[in-house]
Amino acid sequence: MNIKELYLSPKGRASRSDYWLRLYLPYMGIYIIAIILDVVLGTFSSETGYGVISAITGLLFFWPMICVQIKRCHDRNRSGWFMLVFLIPLVNLWPAIEIAFLKGTDGSNRFGEDPVKYNN
Repeated sequence: MNIKELYLSPKGRASRSDYWLRLYLPYMGIYIIAIILDVVLGTFSSETGYGVISAITGLLFFWPMICVQIKRCHDRNRSGWFMLVFLIPLVNLWPAIEIAFLKGTDGSNRFGEDPVKYNN
């Protein structure tokens, strides 16, 4: 799967490595750099916890984060609507663990082919 399909389309499946190595870790690195730039340029607000550059970075990554999290739901053979469980206090830990740490279903499921191909 290319970067455009991964970041901009909620269709298909994404592996845990796609989630961590191609989305979350790069985002965190870019966000930390954005915060450092905000502090250096004097646009960081300690009251809000972000500045102009970090706010723009967060907005730019909003849709790609949603898309990849929906794909992780699909990899677990769940609908993307499962993401709404994040809105329920205390219960929201459950989808976070499923999306970030649990292995997807083996083989094909109703959302597509297995993103992890093993050569046996």
